Amino acid sequence: MSYTIPNLLTLMRIGLIPLLIAVYFSSIPYAMPIAAMIFTLAGLTDLLDGYLARKLNQTSAFGAFLDPVADKLIVVSALVIVLYRHPSMHVLIPALIIIAREITVSALREWMAELGNRGKVAVSYMGKIKTTVQIIAIVFLLWHESLFGLPIFEIGKWLLDIAAILTVISMFGYLRAAFKSD
Repeated sequence: MSYTIPNLLTLMRIGLIPLLIAVYFSSIPYAMPIAAMIFTLAGLTDLLDGYLARKLNQTSAFGAFLDPVADKLIVVSALVIVLYRHPSMHVLIPALIIIAREITVSALREWMAELGNRGKVAVSYMGKIKTTVQIIAIVFLLWHESLFGLPIFEIGKWLLDIAAILTVISMFGYLRAAFKSD
């Protein structure tokens, strides 16, 4: 493993998961907004590690493997803790769609890599939009409390629905790209 700045940021994102969970379920004042800020920090490290890897020419096979794993671990962890505290079908269904897509696309990328065609399923623009909406939705769901009179949790649920739709669209884009003949 290479200890580059991008890889350390990715490892930090994984390390934030236990902190996110501990804070979210703690009885400290503003626990849920603080958990949302921790998740936001994790999302920012995701943007930063990729940017720095390219800018500093510190891309690596390990980083390419670890970055999407870290993303999936923190997203799934956040969705599960929100569902635990606020069980509802309006969160469960989009969460299951998002998790199923992540597993499917990860397996597809692994399979395509074995075939020497990993580039066919590189991250798409739609995937980036999906990720952005998904992160904002999860931040709102974690925050939970109203902010400036806005029902943040309800907005988060609707954004999660949009993220689930974008998730399906991007998954079909990856599947189409993988199975398109050269």
